[in-house]
Amino acid sequence: MCGIAGLLLKNEDLQPLLGKLMVPMLDHLTSRGPDSAGIAIYDRDLEPGELKYSLSAPAELDWDSLEPPLAEELGTEVRLERRGRQAVCVTTASNDEMKHALGNVAPGVRLFGYGRALELYKDVGSPLEVCGAYGIANRSGYAAIGHTRMATESAVTTEHSHPFAGGCDISLVHNGSFSNYASIRRDLAAEGVECDTDNDSEVAARYIAREMAGGGDLKDALYGVMRTFDGFFTLLVAAEDSIAVVRDASACKPLVVAETPEYVAVASEYVALTDLPGIEEARVFEPQPEEIFTW
Repeated sequence: MCGIAGLLLKNEDLQPLLGKLMVPMLDHLTSRGPDSAGIAIYDRDLEPGELKYSLSAPAELDWDSLEPPLAEELGTEVRLERRGRQAVCVTTASNDEMKHALGNVAPGVRLFGYGRALELYKDVGSPLEVCGAYGIANRSGYAAIGHTRMATESAVTTEHSHPFAGGCDISLVHNGSFSNYASIRRDLAAEGVECDTDNDSEVAARYIAREMAGGGDLKDALYGVMRTFDGFFTLLVAAEDSIAVVRDASACKPLVVAETPEYVAVASEYVALTDLPGIEEARVFEPQPEEIFTW
């Protein structure tokens, strides 16, 4: 059992409050997932051509000391901004260039996600502990998805925590389990798509990114998930310009949606939505089995 939550802000005036709105949503879901927590935040704050890379170190790291050798290895300017024991690196380098450079100058540093808008933070601990460590309440943006994890099929580590980023600006949180993910992971590997962990949810994230890289949109990719993956699942997926939800054919994993002129909010339980402004006037509903919603 895990908890998922997401928020897409239609009203730009709410964007400075994104983190402050998301933290209580995740805190309300602590009982569904006390092992670890994480959040993907979307904020357009870069210059043209720049990308943000969400980096994590297994132990305390002097991020300032990493900046010069990383810039030299990449052959371009980098800006490293520390967030707890993670950091966000802003540069014009490509994803392949960044992975190669990290392998040479900082092989212990993990790349959790990247994109024009995406920043991804996750760690072991309760939602309040993780959000506090990474200053989530002070973060702005136009969308976010988050997760509280109760581990069932893989280890309780930062790397196995959600969200998982499958590609540029694509992130996923998942409540449930897939039964055939190992064979799908092998198929993806045969096409050159590698996973960093043995977590089933990462396979879904990589699959969705592969489908979208091939020209499909987010809804197309989720139709593919329903055709390809077996198991019980509720998925919340974000891309640079949209978020989407889908439940499996049995719909045994809960999800509730609240929509107002100001925002779209989703969560595993309604209680996670009760602190949102104007929730009393929201259109509230539960997606039906295999019903895909995108916003």
